[in-house]
Amino acid sequence: MNKVEKYHLLQQQIKALSAGETDQVAVMANVAAAIHLEMGFWWTGFYRVQNGELVLGPFQGPVACMHIGYGKGVCGSSWKQGETIVVPDVEQFPGHIACSSESRSEIVVPVRSAEGEIIAVLDIDSKDLATFDEVDKQWLEEIVKVFE
Repeated sequence: MNKVEKYHLLQQQIKALSAGETDQVAVMANVAAAIHLEMGFWWTGFYRVQNGELVLGPFQGPVACMHIGYGKGVCGSSWKQGETIVVPDVEQFPGHIACSSESRSEIVVPVRSAEGEIIAVLDIDSKDLATFDEVDKQWLEEIVKVFE
């Protein structure tokens, strides 16, 4: 199965898992698990907007940073800019927060509420350089619309 086929199946699975569920944390937990399992990424999870910072939410993978400031690192920058950021080499990203030296590339997607407010970011890391591309960006942006 190619990447597009995996994402298509994943999107259908996530829609089914989240149908009728009102608890955002529960949905985040299943979305992180589904993406992580299907795509085989190294770290997959959410940072939730709470009290002016990003706080670690549901995730799959090794331990992670628990608090990230607005505009800090890739996650905080995605939150501040309100757009997806794809980083082929995290060592080249100014101000990258190294929660682990094993992370080599990253994609961060803002998660919006029905009102359009950013409520979280979806953060995915890979142990390999240049893992993420336009296909990942487009599909992950569609997947997080489940929170709208």
